[in-house]
Amino acid sequence: MAKIFSVVGKAGTARLLDPLSRALLRMGVSPDAVTVVGTVGVLVGSVVFVAQGHFLAATIAITLCGLADVMDGSMARQRGTASRYGALLDSAMDRIADGAVFAGLIWWFAVTGDRPTLLAALICLVAGQVVSYVKARAEGLGMACHVGLVERAERLIIIGVGALLTSVGGLSWGLPASLWVLAAGSIFTIWQRMWHVYKLEQARTAGGESA
Repeated sequence: MAKIFSVVGKAGTARLLDPLSRALLRMGVSPDAVTVVGTVGVLVGSVVFVAQGHFLAATIAITLCGLADVMDGSMARQRGTASRYGALLDSAMDRIADGAVFAGLIWWFAVTGDRPTLLAALICLVAGQVVSYVKARAEGLGMACHVGLVERAERLIIIGVGALLTSVGGLSWGLPASLWVLAAGSIFTIWQRMWHVYKLEQARTAGGESA
């Protein structure tokens, strides 16, 4: 459900942002610049809000900055200059932004002495990077890896829901629970992608032997 929501939501958001994307292009702003500015915004939000436990403000700030991740792609398509460098920059900035968010959470739970939730955040940080790496490495080896229960959009949605449950709903267990759900989902996604690539390789090997 989260995956469907993220895909539909991203497509709808891109259409809403098209006028702003066109305006930025007319002003001479490049898609790459929007990518970097969005990442810087997430970094600032992680330090100022996430690491200080201001989860409502953090959710709002990071969501707004996350719009840049939608807008830069829209701008590149409208300008007709989508490039491999732009795709690389976007992926690198995504990893930096994700790392900053979880680093902020780790800092907060370390300061407050919540070791179980600190552990969950650490697992999410490491597993989230591995999820992305496995896909990138598989595709670098020439194997499609378009599978995965929890990808970047789902990670942000799960964390955002947990943060809102804690900050707005007053449920202290909201964010810790979402982190443990995300940790489990991320580990499962790593296995899912590894298994997918393993099966592809087995099929390739079997095909080569039969030939």
